[in-house]
Amino acid sequence: MTENLRYQNYTAIEFDRPLDRVLRLTLNNPERMNSLDSRGHAELAEVWREIDTDPEVSAVIIRGAGRAFSAGGDFRMLEEINDDFKARARVWREARDLVYNIINCSKPIVSAIHGPAVGAGLVAALLADISIAAKSARIVDGHTKLGVAAGDHAAIIWPLLCGMAKAKYHLMLCEPVSGAQAEALGLVSLCVEDDALQDKALEIAGKLAAGAPGAMRWTKYALNNWLRQAGPIFDTSLALEFMGFGSPEAREGVSALQERRAPRFDLDLGV
Repeated sequence: MTENLRYQNYTAIEFDRPLDRVLRLTLNNPERMNSLDSRGHAELAEVWREIDTDPEVSAVIIRGAGRAFSAGGDFRMLEEINDDFKARARVWREARDLVYNIINCSKPIVSAIHGPAVGAGLVAALLADISIAAKSARIVDGHTKLGVAAGDHAAIIWPLLCGMAKAKYHLMLCEPVSGAQAEALGLVSLCVEDDALQDKALEIAGKLAAGAPGAMRWTKYALNNWLRQAGPIFDTSLALEFMGFGSPEAREGVSALQERRAPRFDLDLGV
């Protein structure tokens, strides 16, 4: 179905309507594992406000093109955040809006997660109302290896989904989680075979779209008060993450990532 003009100016996200009243978002930079540049990061933060007011949408699917869900922010954006205070402030605002806009979007969201899921893409994957992971999924919150606090969505949702002990283990050590492990931990709703992922997402989105709209949206609103209640926790984690950008630890973390080596954090910052 041809997409209307509402979403025509987006460049990092591709839109289609595979079922009646279902809007599907595809992160579409497969050559770079759907990593997000500055514009893509801004688009992913803002699109949920657009969807919230779209009268033709009752359910949403978000997925990634190619072999990954999303590799998170690209190197250029990370370097810009480290080097430029204005860029850091802008991306902090977008990161805040991404979380709250998904929480406050009234339409139920289904994520279809395959391959690597990191960074801002992982925010959308795990904050979705129904999260479906393929067995190939590799979920990683890599903030501490990058030399910054686990911000983004981590502090607001991981302890609620999988408990504090598991959240600390995976967030502090950056231990990856497979699709099957994510389901066992309660981090995602379902795990399916890779070749069943897209069909399952469509099936669930279709059921959501066919349900009573008010009942669906009000149920989501009520349940998401668990997340709104944790807003101060999230705000603190995000502030600490962005305070870390520009530090020696963050510069070493980005350099190590670019050079594909283990970071060497041998500086005591007195924190």
